[in-house]
Amino acid sequence: MRLEKKQISAEYLERLQSSPYFVVVDYNGLKVNQFAELRSRLSMAGGEVHVVKNSIFKIAAAEAGIEDLGEPLRGQIAIVVGDQEISVAAKALKNFAEEFEKPTILFGFMGTERLDADGIRRIADLPPLDQLRAKLVGLINTPATQLATIIKTPARQLAQLLKAKSEKE
Repeated sequence: MRLEKKQISAEYLERLQSSPYFVVVDYNGLKVNQFAELRSRLSMAGGEVHVVKNSIFKIAAAEAGIEDLGEPLRGQIAIVVGDQEISVAAKALKNFAEEFEKPTILFGFMGTERLDADGIRRIADLPPLDQLRAKLVGLINTPATQLATIIKTPARQLAQLLKAKSEKE
C-alpha cells in the first residue's frame, strides 16, 4: 500500500477508535450545499461526516477490529462518527434524510454490534439518553415514594385518632 493510503487509513482508524459508533451512508445525489448542511446539522448533534473511499474504509475497519462489515461497500459512501451518543446523530441523520430524501443509511456499528438501517432509525426515534435516565429514576423513585406513604399512613391515622380522643375528653 502506498504511503498516502496508509496515512489516510490511519486517520480513519483513529476516527473509528475514538468514536463509540459509526454509520455508513450512501451520499450519492447530494449536492455540495446539501452536504454542507448535513455536516452542519451533524456538528450540532456532536457528530461529523467524512467522505471515504470504500477500499480505504475496509482497511481501517479491519484494523479497528471489524473484519466483516456485513455487506459489500458500493457507491459513494460517507462515514458518520461522533463523540456523543449515537441517538442524537442518528436523529439528525434521519431527519435530514427525510427532508432531502438523501443520504441513504446503509448500516452502522455501535461498538462491535452491527446495526442495520432499520436499527439506526429505531435508535433515532429514542428519546435522548438524559431523558431516558430521568424516566428510569422516576420509575425507581415511584415505588419508594409509595412505600413511604404506606408506612406513614398508619402512624398518621393513629396520631389523628389519639388527637381526636384527647379533644373529646
